[in-house]
Amino acid sequence: MNLEQLRGFVEVARLGHFTRAAEHLHLAQPSLSRQISALESDLGAELFHRARGHISLTAAGETLLPLARRMLADADTVRREMAELAGLRRGRVRLGATPTLCVSLVAEAVSAFHGAHPGIDLHVTEGGSRVLIDELAGGALDLALITEAEDRPASLTRTPLLTEELVVVSSAARPPVSSGPAIDLRRLARLPQIVFHESYDLRVTTEAAFRAAGLTPSVVLEGAEMDAVLRFVERGLGVAVVPAMVLLDRPALRSVRLTAPRLTRTVSLAHRSDVTLTRAAAAMQRVVVATAEALAAGSALVSRAPARGRARRSTPTG
Repeated sequence: MNLEQLRGFVEVARLGHFTRAAEHLHLAQPSLSRQISALESDLGAELFHRARGHISLTAAGETLLPLARRMLADADTVRREMAELAGLRRGRVRLGATPTLCVSLVAEAVSAFHGAHPGIDLHVTEGGSRVLIDELAGGALDLALITEAEDRPASLTRTPLLTEELVVVSSAARPPVSSGPAIDLRRLARLPQIVFHESYDLRVTTEAAFRAAGLTPSVVLEGAEMDAVLRFVERGLGVAVVPAMVLLDRPALRSVRLTAPRLTRTVSLAHRSDVTLTRAAAAMQRVVVATAEALAAGSALVSRAPARGRARRSTPTG
């Protein structure tokens, strides 16, 4: 068994197709098939059910998959740590974040980090908190910025960074949606709303608030991603509930605070507690924390998370 065989096995499992996996790995399809066959022979078990047009994992394959991912991640960590012996002139950081954070906190942090360490390769993955936690646990990410934190069996180290309010945004070119600085949930329910894709943690939060209040929002468009939602709002198609930090560098948007109830979310930075961060990842961690503190200091709608909740082990599910 070798790493190339394991990498081929993981790609076939991910894509469900030998030819596409071979293309992704830049291999000839027969070479990949031979790798998998050799791996099955070495393990003494078939890893895939092979049917015309359909590939699925056997019980042995299901058992091997998380182990293979972990072994590949560990091997990658070894390579990166050896590369970093020369200092922070080279290396790689894999940062995951929710889409709402990618257009605010992550954009600021990545810009600052790249300016200080231009030789470090940066890989940013967008996804919901649950997806990011799975990728973090599987070794596909070094750090993840998540927005929820409920306990689960596996252990992570989680550092709450800041708490931000959810606000209602509308087009700055249209009349304000409220005569005052805030709007309540009942009034919001009657306005035309643009809601996010169902994978967004933010949509789950807002829908739960409407249900708890016995309200049904007036939705004019749903299923969009963050950039699209903000552009639709700028064009005056409706309003949206977004985190306060999203308003950075968005002069075409107007916002009002949401009250009755006031909705907030806590942003945390997580990493695996059983893996020591590489020097590059540790440097990114420091930059993210400093960026979060600066954003909290500059906005009345964003505050630092309570110190007593920082740097504790838990298992976010977001």
